[in-house]
Amino acid sequence: MKILGILILFICFHLTVFGTAQTPDKLIYNGKEYSLYSNPMEKYFEKFPDKRPQGKGKVKVTSSSLWRGYIATFEIKDNQLYLKDIEIEVAKKVKKDYELSWKSVLNKVFPKKGLVKIDWLTGLLVLPEGELVNYVHMGYASTYEHYVLLEFENGNFKSEKQFGYEEYEKFKEKQFQAFKKTDEYEKLKEDLKKEGDNSDAFIENFLRIFVIDYSSKILVEE
Repeated sequence: MKILGILILFICFHLTVFGTAQTPDKLIYNGKEYSLYSNPMEKYFEKFPDKRPQGKGKVKVTSSSLWRGYIATFEIKDNQLYLKDIEIEVAKKVKKDYELSWKSVLNKVFPKKGLVKIDWLTGLLVLPEGELVNYVHMGYASTYEHYVLLEFENGNFKSEKQFGYEEYEKFKEKQFQAFKKTDEYEKLKEDLKKEGDNSDAFIENFLRIFVIDYSSKILVEE
């Protein structure tokens, strides 16, 4: 995401939009479907906003638990990340009431494309799994007992790491400390300062929280 977009998202944690746990995208990996604590399509829709799925008709379905307005399903095939489907929730009038259902809009977003490789993704994807350890009614902040972290470069699968939830928190802190030593971190700091009157402490805390979103690769080895 762009700096301003992430900054707004961070503020919304304490307001209304992300005051609700979000419905995640999905990823099929090694034949198993995971919830995805990342949204790879957002970078694409920032570049092509007219492509973002929009509901049509008299009744528009909106939900505070789905701020982006769609659910995308991805699949890793032959070590490459592909988009499998994009769905939006629609309302159909039945007698005097409305029924909600999910409708694929993949062909509207990518007409006649077939498999769509997510070649714009260079970075990390987070897959929580197992039992819920701690529910947080906010964004993707809930904690699970296990995490799978996948690394990609231009949509090509590079590596995988697995963590228990305590190990994952320790990994994120180590990743952040390594990230602070990079030129990328310094550039992000400058960009955040240009976006507003943000203190160094605020910026550091912000980037610590979102280090996985901003990391283009795994920087530390366990």
